[in-house]
Amino acid sequence: MRAKHRYTQNDLAQAVDVTRQTIVALEKGSYIPSLLLAMKIAHAFQLSVEEIFFMEEEQ
Repeated sequence: MRAKHRYTQNDLAQAVDVTRQTIVALEKGSYIPSLLLAMKIAHAFQLSVEEIFFMEEEQ
C-alpha cells in the first residue's frame, strides 16, 4: 500500500507521527497497530481502515 502511494517508510512515519521502525514492524507483521494508528494510516491513504487492515482466518 505504501509503495503504491509512493510513500517512503519515513514519509508515512512522519504523516502518522510514529518512528520509521514502527512502519517497518507493521510491514513485517510483527506489530499490530492501535486503533488510532490504524485510523491515521487509513486517513493518510484516503481509505477506510477495513481496506488496509484485516483479520487473518484461523486455520
